[in-house]
Amino acid sequence: MPAPTARELFDLTGQTFLVVGGARTLGFDMALALAEAGANGAVTSRNPEAAVTAATAIHAATGRTMHGFGLDAGDEASVQAGVTAAHAALGRIDVLINSVGGGGGGSGTSSGRIEERMLQQWELIQRTNSTALFLICKHVVPHMRAQKAGSIINVASIAGLVGRDRRIYPPEMTPQSVDYATAKAAVIGFTTDLAGALGGDGIRVNVISPGGFERGQPPVFVQAYGDRCMLGRMGRDGIDLKGAAVFLASNASAYVTGHNLIVDGGFSRWR
Repeated sequence: MPAPTARELFDLTGQTFLVVGGARTLGFDMALALAEAGANGAVTSRNPEAAVTAATAIHAATGRTMHGFGLDAGDEASVQAGVTAAHAALGRIDVLINSVGGGGGGSGTSSGRIEERMLQQWELIQRTNSTALFLICKHVVPHMRAQKAGSIINVASIAGLVGRDRRIYPPEMTPQSVDYATAKAAVIGFTTDLAGALGGDGIRVNVISPGGFERGQPPVFVQAYGDRCMLGRMGRDGIDLKGAAVFLASNASAYVTGHNLIVDGGFSRWR
């Protein structure tokens, strides 16, 4: 039997996916990319209507079978119910993308200064970013073990890799909090060890660490951030994360696990 071509390695026809947090921004982009590559799937959001709207849009754009479900990634009962519904609708889950989390700008306060943060805020950011990841994987992995195959893609951030230069933030912006950096570093560590735990079951586990994406931030910030990137710009929604997701979901990365794929225009490597 001849070896597959490069095009065949990236083809996801016949595969299924679940993107938790797939109703907007990077999660939506990755779900759309997998559908464009041929897979059927499901997306979730805490808001069930937003999930259905996103699934409908992806179906309209690609013709692939899509489902939208409500799922609160911080509540185990909701996670279990959402995963069960997705598996029932799709028949199997070949690819899981965890695009959950947030709070990089300091949830609940206008300050990112550590002395002005509250314990409740710290705990919320950890639960939203890292505890949620544990709960989702806990309920998806048994399905992948039964299949003896699967690809899990977690979404971290370069915040978990480098210290942020707060001087680039203008006064009207809330700087990144240390809560968020800690949670995203945990996502990277979780991914590495889970890859070691699941490799024998044919399940690959990788993580994508995006840099900053331009979303209407003050022009002075966009310019300052871009000046710190090798490519001279911030990331672009709808473009810059789609290829990374398809690569890690497909057989193009069949021998890649435990890897952190940094998608940041060179921000974290330029000194």
